[in-house]
Amino acid sequence: MLSTLYKKKLDDLLSLCRKNLGEFNEKLITDAFKFSLNAHKLDKRASGEPFIIHPYEVASIVAKEIPLDDITVAAALLHDVVEDTKFTYEDVKAEFGETIADIVDGATKIEGMFENYEAKQVENYRKMLLSMSNDIRVILVKFADRLHNLKTLEYLNPERQVRMARETMEIYAPLAHRLGLSQVKSEFEDMAFKYLDRQFYKDISKKVIAKKRERENYVNKFIQPIKAELDKEGFKYEVSGRAKHLYSIAKKMISRGKSFEEIYDLFAVRIILDTQERNDCFTAYGIASEIYIPVPERFKDYISLPKQNGYQSIHTTLIGPEGKMVEVQIRTRDMHEVAEKGVAAHWKYKENISTNDRQMEDWITWIRELFDTSSKESTPKQIMEGLKLNLYQDEIYVFTPKGDLKILPVNSTPVDFAFDIHSEVGYKCIGAKVNGKIVPLDSRLKSGDQVEVITSKIKKPHQDWEKFVVTHKAKSDIHKYFNNERRLKIEEGREQWLKKLKKMKLSLSEDEMIKLLQRLKFESLQHMYLSLAEGRLTSDELYELVKDRNKLISGEIVSPWVKPVEKSTALKTKENEQTLFETYIKTARGAKNKIIAGGDVKDLLFSYANCCNPIPGEDIIGFISKTEGIKIHKKSCKNLSNLFLSDPQRIIDVQWPEEVEDEFFVGIKISGEDRPGMLNEITNVISVYSNTNIKSVSIASKGSLFDGTVILMVKNITHLNELIEKIKNIEGVFEVKRFEE
Repeated sequence: MLSTLYKKKLDDLLSLCRKNLGEFNEKLITDAFKFSLNAHKLDKRASGEPFIIHPYEVASIVAKEIPLDDITVAAALLHDVVEDTKFTYEDVKAEFGETIADIVDGATKIEGMFENYEAKQVENYRKMLLSMSNDIRVILVKFADRLHNLKTLEYLNPERQVRMARETMEIYAPLAHRLGLSQVKSEFEDMAFKYLDRQFYKDISKKVIAKKRERENYVNKFIQPIKAELDKEGFKYEVSGRAKHLYSIAKKMISRGKSFEEIYDLFAVRIILDTQERNDCFTAYGIASEIYIPVPERFKDYISLPKQNGYQSIHTTLIGPEGKMVEVQIRTRDMHEVAEKGVAAHWKYKENISTNDRQMEDWITWIRELFDTSSKESTPKQIMEGLKLNLYQDEIYVFTPKGDLKILPVNSTPVDFAFDIHSEVGYKCIGAKVNGKIVPLDSRLKSGDQVEVITSKIKKPHQDWEKFVVTHKAKSDIHKYFNNERRLKIEEGREQWLKKLKKMKLSLSEDEMIKLLQRLKFESLQHMYLSLAEGRLTSDELYELVKDRNKLISGEIVSPWVKPVEKSTALKTKENEQTLFETYIKTARGAKNKIIAGGDVKDLLFSYANCCNPIPGEDIIGFISKTEGIKIHKKSCKNLSNLFLSDPQRIIDVQWPEEVEDEFFVGIKISGEDRPGMLNEITNVISVYSNTNIKSVSIASKGSLFDGTVILMVKNITHLNELIEKIKNIEGVFEVKRFEE
């Protein structure tokens, strides 16, 4: 027998089901309630109340806010049984059937994602989303579970409050939006906002409440003329005015840089027509715009071009009484049902899904592909970032040359468009036309653009595309391509090395290989094989280092192999460029050039400071270091003042000899227009002038522009300056400067 308290709660839940579900199995709900009550009888919530209150509230949210069927309500009552009690999946299956057991299994708690990005958290999300594609009721239960947890967040410690609020804002709210559950999305955002910025939330909440009566009076005044005209035309309708939710107001204040009082569109009027004719919405718009002046640029027709989540409505802004702007939404009752309940409004039992329900099919396809497009090499963090990226909110509408519609996130580029068509189209993309004109591949598309992708027969994407593409599919496909290329190069380098060892009849133990990697500063065998494949190291050079085992083990080997690819197009970070440059300096500079020192300083080793990289012709000064002899700096070196302050007695005068035999490594940075033949022209100008020796070239393209670093040998400052002037004269080169830290 149920106690009076629990009988009352069960009766209340059954009342909600009668009101919102229509026909339902009352015995199923009753049995699920009793089973859950028994399973959780010894459990307590963080608030101290009996645990059964949580599944009861979750089931009530399902029945009231996202009602679908009795199976969803029963699964909500049971959703924590497998996770938190002695009962198993098999127990639930035996009692309630496989369908409910599967929903419970898919909707189990997913916690701790922001404590770390371990693979198990990603697997939980994968499990939830894939379960969702088999039965959408999984996510409805999970959403209801999260909504109630947020309502009781005050009983958790501050760290867990913030973590759960952030997870809700970054994952749950966008996912609810993507599935068309606008009311749930708004609740998620407002409740998460409350814990992520308490003071901001409090301030806005107070002001919205304070303006409530004023707002209601104004809305009534605004809608009366519209209602009168709709009545004349014989429409059946519902008109309501509502304040926008708090997080929406906060975003407007931040994005527009305005105070609460300066935001004019704090509320919206919604006209819901009881009609099956979508054209009636345009008629109603005509009536409203005859009464009040519309703002043309704020008209949006989501009926002819629905949002990707299935949302349909007309949005317009009208100038109401007192010159105030009012946002008006006009839609049919069916459109409103989809706008509020989204995927739940479309869902039919799997075996009865209509082949004409394209929206439902699109949702299921999107869910299944969400993780399928993630590279196997991606870290859990990358997968989660990709997931968040794919849950975008703002969309644009673009078209193929044949007029097919593509819905992409805001800021998408022609490359995103190409990968959206097909991965192979993306890989072979070499250019694009937008509205008939050729544009850079990093151009941002806008709604209404017609995009034509120009492809080549050769598959050759650019790694720097990852910098500007915005869709998860494009990022994932590009990442997978270059990971595969890297694997192939590693295998190529491995084969080179094994072939060399076999030819020389040499074998190395695991300990000797570890010693070799340590001596040459390789991170791993893969790193070494990659260096072999890319030409930074040859198998002959490597063999020379390892053939004397005694030197290898004793550590006498010094790495002389620094030899980058002549014309690498690999993208390098500033740190990588600096490390590469310093390696050159350290390995190339000796004591041949007899620096002339003042005072009594004699027979000390001279070396050149990497921070300023002096070359003959520049004013220099010396600093007596404790372990490296005299460090030669440019007098303009930014580090000199610190050195002088630390120990002025160790600063000495030095000067270049009259003749300097050696050449000096110098880096120059070049930027300009990325046109065909540019790289060849730059390298030709450098090498022709005074027989300048180029040691490496690193070029990174970005759309129609490029940035590059060239490391070369110069005799003195005059040689360098004249070379820089010659490069500046190349057509399309914007800037040339010496590369310094």
